[in-house]
Amino acid sequence: MGRKIGAVVLGYVTMFAGVFILFSTTYLLLGPGRSFQAGSCDVSAAWIIASIVLGFVAALLGGKVCLAVGKTRGTVQALAGLVIVLGLVFAIPVFTGPGEASAVACDGLGGMEAMQEAIQPVWMALLNPVIGAVGVLLGGRKKAA
Repeated sequence: MGRKIGAVVLGYVTMFAGVFILFSTTYLLLGPGRSFQAGSCDVSAAWIIASIVLGFVAALLGGKVCLAVGKTRGTVQALAGLVIVLGLVFAIPVFTGPGEASAVACDGLGGMEAMQEAIQPVWMALLNPVIGAVGVLLGGRKKAA
């Protein structure tokens, strides 16, 4: 039982670290001008596309790690469930937020400040847990012998 819990936790930590590293690198490459819509903190189309791809890659890695440690498909499914639940919990602020375009321009903010001010579309907040769960399940597939 401890191994399975550890596998889920390690899979999630892998996803978290992957998202942090991949998104930080992408922000450095895109810069604020291509990460946000002009004069606001609303994320750009380029950021949304990168977010979908990078979130999926991080989830694939998390699923692979979870399977490698947990050894069972059930452990991977538990991680996918956790990703959905936590993803929906983390989406709550998007629904309860101001719901309008940001009055702050993220162009001059540093990476961490810009991340805190970033405004993503509501549909993206709902899509993220789905992308994560699908990525985990695909990453956690056992290879055919």
